[in-house]
Amino acid sequence: MAEIPPPDAAAAQSQTRGTKLMWWAIIIGGMMMASLSSMMILLFGMLPTLVAYIIDRSPRNYAMYCVGGMNLSGVFPYLLELWTGNHDIDAAIEILTNPASLLVMYAAAGFGWMLFMAIPPLVGAVMTVMSERRLTYLHDKQKDIVKEWGEDVGIPDEDEVEDE
Repeated sequence: MAEIPPPDAAAAQSQTRGTKLMWWAIIIGGMMMASLSSMMILLFGMLPTLVAYIIDRSPRNYAMYCVGGMNLSGVFPYLLELWTGNHDIDAAIEILTNPASLLVMYAAAGFGWMLFMAIPPLVGAVMTVMSERRLTYLHDKQKDIVKEWGEDVGIPDEDEVEDE
């Protein structure tokens, strides 16, 4: 009897991605039935996050998280306005057709993109400075050890070098 070969990684990944997509479709569909006006604001307001998800192909989707967090902070005040006021489709359309509200939502997402672009080089520069300071400290420590124990401390034996 022939053995069934295990599915390859690409097939498993596509099944996982398809399963996630299906669950998101179910969740969004259910939320649309529960509150169409809130979902209208979320869907139109969070478009930059969707774009970040599509564009960012890194395994952990850092762009989506950065842009999405800031985008949600720009959309949330208008969701609260909708929830505390008249919660119907007309109120949602009024919010979405107001250029100032869309500017706030998309500007917050733009700030998320700026953070995504600016933070990694900044962290890299800080790490470089920290490693250079550590290297300077270790060189000073090495000089102190050589001064205390003599020049032969830092030089490996010739026999050990030939064995490696």
